Amino acid sequence: MPRAGQARSRSGDRLTDRVGVGVLTRSFPPDLVDEVVAGEGRREQRSRLLPARMVVYYVMALALFASDSYEEVMRRLVQGLAWTARWQGTWRVPSSPAISKARARLGPGVLAALFDRACVPVAAPDTPGAFYRSWRLVAVDGTTFDVPDEEGNAARFGKPSNDQGPGAFPQVRLVALAECGTHAVFAAAMDGIGVGEQELLRRLLPKLGPGMLLVADRNFLGYDLWEAAAATGADLLWRAKSDTRLPVVTELPDGSYLSYLVKPRTRGRGKRIAVRVVEYTLQASESEHPHKAGEVYRLVTTILDPDTAAAADLAQTYAQRWEIESVFDEIRTHQLDARPVLRSRDPDGVEQEIWGILLLHHAIRDLIHTSAAGAGIDPDRVSFTRALRAARRQVSYQAGLSPLRPAPRPPRRRH
Repeated sequence: MPRAGQARSRSGDRLTDRVGVGVLTRSFPPDLVDEVVAGEGRREQRSRLLPARMVVYYVMALALFASDSYEEVMRRLVQGLAWTARWQGTWRVPSSPAISKARARLGPGVLAALFDRACVPVAAPDTPGAFYRSWRLVAVDGTTFDVPDEEGNAARFGKPSNDQGPGAFPQVRLVALAECGTHAVFAAAMDGIGVGEQELLRRLLPKLGPGMLLVADRNFLGYDLWEAAAATGADLLWRAKSDTRLPVVTELPDGSYLSYLVKPRTRGRGKRIAVRVVEYTLQASESEHPHKAGEVYRLVTTILDPDTAAAADLAQTYAQRWEIESVFDEIRTHQLDARPVLRSRDPDGVEQEIWGILLLHHAIRDLIHTSAAGAGIDPDRVSFTRALRAARRQVSYQAGLSPLRPAPRPPRRRH
């Protein structure tokens, strides 16, 4: 008799070959998953009830069905197997402890490596809103996730604190790079709440390169980080804080001016980086951020020639930074069903869970981009929520269907 989580096959095919997970296998084919598993040294030495490949898809499915229990998510992946002709006998859903052990064996590294391999920018040159002139528009920003208040999580990630004392839950800080036109996250770094966004962005710099224009909020601007980011070959368009010293060196015809950043603690006599500054007053309508109307913005850019990028164009382009705020809303509010605390009760599980969340988001956003391109429309016009619901239906539907032809039925007896 098969044990819990195991099914008997008369043809030698494995359970993982029978699990259909819709949009996930489209973006992350089984061969790629197997290659990454092997590369991370997580290939099984013996047959297991929950092989590594299946656990990879399962972790992503946890992000797809954020409100369901461990067992229910597994049931969605494999539902229907008991009714197919080639899986006679009973298939029983593994228990939560068995699933947790399988996740622990896999660890977070496989999901992180799969994200690194598969999650890349997806916009084509004709994707609406994805480019300014020849630059691919990308944005950076950070968010946090509350995780269960377990000793290991608190030790690894720490708790936020203020004058009222420490917070109720440990928190993970995440910083991501996303395409503005498609909302596809193509780089991410996470750490404890005590690690700042600037440090996490440093870890993402290898993902930047020539042909990109990175927009960032005022929290990121600083001499050392600016120098390191500009060295990647990407161009930068970052907002400056109101107290950032940016002296006017040369006024330019479009209203911008040339200035410089000075290395800290050199009192103006140290190393300088030439920059261009675009200053304007935000004219927001009452329906759009009315509290920001009249606020003065100063943007700092590596694009020094106004003929290459006019000040008014750069001001409009900076507004694309809000697209990454929408990315985090898609993940937190819709994808996670506004779940306030992640599921995983240990640090490796937390990191694994977050990588699964990011993998799923990229898969859906890639699908939206492909569908929008086929229809000749802007990806922003395709509802993320509707695409998410469609992905959920597709996973449940395909999980109950076999890609293999079922065994022929025995002939009926004549009476």
